[in-house]
Amino acid sequence: MTILYDYKESLYINLTNKCPCSCVFCIRKETDYVGNSSSLWLNHEPSVDEIKNEFNKFDLSKYDEVVFCGYGEPLMRINEVIEVAKYIRSISNIKIRVNTNGLADLIHGKKTAKLLKDNIDAISISLNAPNKIKYNEVTKPKFGEKSFDALLDFAIDCKKYIGKVNFSVVDEISEEEIEQSKELANKMNIPLRVRHKN
Repeated sequence: MTILYDYKESLYINLTNKCPCSCVFCIRKETDYVGNSSSLWLNHEPSVDEIKNEFNKFDLSKYDEVVFCGYGEPLMRINEVIEVAKYIRSISNIKIRVNTNGLADLIHGKKTAKLLKDNIDAISISLNAPNKIKYNEVTKPKFGEKSFDALLDFAIDCKKYIGKVNFSVVDEISEEEIEQSKELANKMNIPLRVRHKN
């Protein structure tokens, strides 16, 4: 069972396989691993202690950052994310980032960005589309229509409480939709990264 894995210059934390979305381009549908990791499918959700113990196997000075991102939505387990982030802070000054679908407020039924304040240095939100119709089409969120607006609200909160926020889209959408996504991101003053599926 892979809890921590490295990819490029970062160390990734695989906390959960649960996710409220079923994105059409989700890597989980095509492969069980990323980079040189073994399977990222978990046989159980690791406890905070299990995750802390895994850190004993890695030299954090070798990495640029630690990223909460595995085969699920890390903020499904927001309390564990915070606890693990506090632990990382206690042993290192490495940067800590969360890769998220931005739906934590809907998952938990409350505002969540404020909870990440002081524990997370940066957050990357999968925007995936320039509008709610296209978003629902490519992301298939279980919360339906309200998901896209909730994501945008969460991004605004993250700017306030975390500071370093960026959006991403995958080049599975059209050039025109990528341009529209850039316009939306510019309007919100949040940088946008275009990710290549392969």
